[in-house]
Amino acid sequence: QVQLMESGGGLVQPGGSLTLSCVHSGFTFADYSIGWFRQAPGKEREGVSCIRLKDSYTDYGDSVKGRFTISRDNAKRTVYLTMMNLTPEDTGVYYCARSPLSVPILHPNTYNYWGQGTQVTVGS
Repeated sequence: QVQLMESGGGLVQPGGSLTLSCVHSGFTFADYSIGWFRQAPGKEREGVSCIRLKDSYTDYGDSVKGRFTISRDNAKRTVYLTMMNLTPEDTGVYYCARSPLSVPILHPNTYNYWGQGTQVTVGS
């Protein structure tokens, strides 16, 4: 069965960096994309970044462009989200999810499998 598992969250100071990992299994990865989303308390789920697994096509949300980088290692079936210059506004639960779209977009309704999430807290 399809499974996604996030790791790497934690507490980081403003201006710091963190790398999240999403290990995926149970599907032919070449046909899918992986997206990262985040949700802060009282806010809607926000699209952060996505990557098409067969060729590394990527997209980013406006609030993270230039600070976050998404990448993948298909041999390890892992997608990474490297986050730099973090601010308190980046705090939230970060989820990875799988999309069947040939051109992935950052809309949560287009993703059909989700991980459990990992907490990222930016503060001192």
